[in-house]
Amino acid sequence: MSGIVGVVHQGGEPVDRHLVERLTESLDFRGPDARNVWIGGNAGFGHTLLRTTRESEREHQPLTLDGAVFIVADARIDARAELIADLRARGQDAASDAPDVELILRAYQAWGEDCAEHLLGDFAFAIWDAPRRRLFCARDHLGIKPFFYFLSSRIFLFGNTLDCLRMHPAVSNRLNDLAIADFLLFEMNQDPATSTFADIQRLPPAHAASVSIDGLRMRRYWTMPIDEPLYYPRNSDYVERFSELLTDAVRDRIRTPWVGVFMSGGIDSPTLAATACRLFGGEASRSVASFTSVYDRLIPDDERYYAGLVAARLGIPIHFRALDDLMIDPGWQSAALSTPEPVAYPLARAEELKYFRDLSGHGRVFFYGEGPDNALNYEWRAYLTYLARRGRWPRLVRDVLAHMIAHRRVPLVSTLLRTAGRRAHVPFSNPQFPMWMDEDFVSRLDLRARWAAVQRPTTSDHPVRPVGYGSFCTPIWQGLLDCFDPGFTGAPLEIRHPYLDLRLLRFMLAVPAIPWCRKKYLLRSAMRGVLPPEVLARAKSPLAGDPLSASARRVRIPPLVPTPELLQYVRPQKVSATMPDDAEGFWLNLRPIVLDHWLRHRGACFKMTLAELSDGFSREAT
Repeated sequence: MSGIVGVVHQGGEPVDRHLVERLTESLDFRGPDARNVWIGGNAGFGHTLLRTTRESEREHQPLTLDGAVFIVADARIDARAELIADLRARGQDAASDAPDVELILRAYQAWGEDCAEHLLGDFAFAIWDAPRRRLFCARDHLGIKPFFYFLSSRIFLFGNTLDCLRMHPAVSNRLNDLAIADFLLFEMNQDPATSTFADIQRLPPAHAASVSIDGLRMRRYWTMPIDEPLYYPRNSDYVERFSELLTDAVRDRIRTPWVGVFMSGGIDSPTLAATACRLFGGEASRSVASFTSVYDRLIPDDERYYAGLVAARLGIPIHFRALDDLMIDPGWQSAALSTPEPVAYPLARAEELKYFRDLSGHGRVFFYGEGPDNALNYEWRAYLTYLARRGRWPRLVRDVLAHMIAHRRVPLVSTLLRTAGRRAHVPFSNPQFPMWMDEDFVSRLDLRARWAAVQRPTTSDHPVRPVGYGSFCTPIWQGLLDCFDPGFTGAPLEIRHPYLDLRLLRFMLAVPAIPWCRKKYLLRSAMRGVLPPEVLARAKSPLAGDPLSASARRVRIPPLVPTPELLQYVRPQKVSATMPDDAEGFWLNLRPIVLDHWLRHRGACFKMTLAELSDGFSREAT
């Protein structure tokens, strides 16, 4: 993991070293192990290092192999052995213990601007090609690593930390009104290419960009493939292949002596913990630890019990964090603690920052188990329709029989009954357009049309897994991943997502929905005899209520007293003076309140003044 920043002057003016040093210094929290700056005429890079792999012990950035092409990267590369073999076949002298950043640079030397298509992993990098006077940038397939940039007629500024870019004197504090509208309407920005600040853009996931005297050229280098259903002769083949790919995904992410797992009492994260323990072997009790958040009183759940069973079975330590009294800081509105961009839940920011700092005292690498709920979504209707339309009746019969054997019931009957029951007894939730939005603001950006478009169900053209496949193309992933990035947590730790490994993800999206997706049967089959039977038999257990709205009943949230800046977005007199009791109404009413807080305190990132910079750069910036 690294902090990266860079500046390129398209007009050829030299980059100010003091400027780059100050920007790089602001990234020390991301990488306390080393800080380096490189200046090469009209280009300059800064880097701070956090060592999280064995190979990073000999890593030095910014890196060059020939004195002409330089790279700065925040990257972890998967399938290293295969990549190294391909590089050697292209004439590159790639050592087996080369740092990941070196492999990326050698990939650029081998394939040029097509190099990102040959990489697997989590990465955001920039390469200054001095002979070509060109900057090449790329971001990983799913956007796990952030990449922000600012472009003017004379400057291209980039980095993986939003607040760092905001320090540059050429970057204004002007807001992106559409991103603000998206937050108020949907709790997150719907555009993967923008940020909350008008001057700062994002390089979208799976995109590469080239910056030269001709300007910015951007292209998508990858789209999630739509694979045909995967058929093996034996059911055991599915379990074996899943176990192989999961092992590869976890192994590629534990090139480190220790890993922590955010572990629930369900099936997903315990499967990661069990796989990590197997790879560490006899060292598992010292090399793997679990961290579990629970509610003991606010909304009692069983996570403590089931997660405890898993930890005892695997022989690893478990650290419980009771959230009952930590949901809302009573003084949150007066606390000048801001997030880089507005988030739906900043009401315990101080506790959140403290928790991540405490985690970094345990270790530097943590696993998060998000992915199977989407990739193994039980889309039996689409799958049976697919088989019927193609006349694949033997396959249909075979899979239905496999479902009967696996789940010990006639397939689909219980699902149909539950679906009918929900339709008969549970009213359909139809969110309403917020009445407190300023009408001039709504009209200027045509927000009612945007609201209607986003409210449509998420789906895709995938013939078998339209919902599961389509879910990986939604902006919710950007919001989730942002909240785990050090730019948000403020702590030198890296949170990794083994289930988002592209090899494993494509496999999960390709297995037949019947029987493998019902109740994530694929994972349960793979973990039989490994995890406790009580956990394997446990049904998915959502919380009995919304913990934040429940906490708000105990800790009063004061009425909105708006900052003048909020008035261009919200009519405060239409915001309820008291928080509604229902969860949906609570979250709707909370958005203008937390936006107001963010607007007041977003100046927590202090911009560098021109007086702090050299006179030469000051004249150019002004």
